[in-house]
Amino acid sequence: MRRGCFKACVLVGCFLPTTFAATAQEVVHALCGTVRSISSTAKTITVDTDDGSEGLFKYFTSSSVSLDFDKRIRAEATTADAFTKNGVRAIVYYFGDSDVRTAVALQDLGTGPFEKSSGTVVRFHRNEHVLTLKNKSGGEESFQISPKTVVESALGAVEGYDLNLEDGEHVRVTAASVNGGETALFIRAL
Repeated sequence: MRRGCFKACVLVGCFLPTTFAATAQEVVHALCGTVRSISSTAKTITVDTDDGSEGLFKYFTSSSVSLDFDKRIRAEATTADAFTKNGVRAIVYYFGDSDVRTAVALQDLGTGPFEKSSGTVVRFHRNEHVLTLKNKSGGEESFQISPKTVVESALGAVEGYDLNLEDGEHVRVTAASVNGGETALFIRAL
């Protein structure tokens, strides 16, 4: 009896890791930068990233990989293999943390002009959707948050209304002027 139970436990123990691996999802993250080159031959995109990280991304081509990627954000983006705009400011949606990450999609941020700012959170009014930072020169800057704002969080890329910040946190914001005020397009905690 014990021997049969032991064999069953060993058998389950051997197959359990493959079950978890088969159901694992890649969490899609985001960063902002300027697209420098696109190679459809090499299936790569090179980006001058705002965070200074390696900017070479390979195209996402595997349909067998499951992605944890916000549906609204995904709908606003263009798949990496269909993105063709060099020299534009964009948000890159990717997974992986190796030297060459995998780009799932990109979102063109438009013509600008863009404001890049970093600082410490002074106030975050969640209900009013306003983020106020103290920048390096000591001045305060406020940014409107919209549902189209993309936030890089510990859980990956999420929409702006899911932003959760505490006073004193350091963040980097890419914004554009909309209706006379600064609207955050991308926010990343530092």
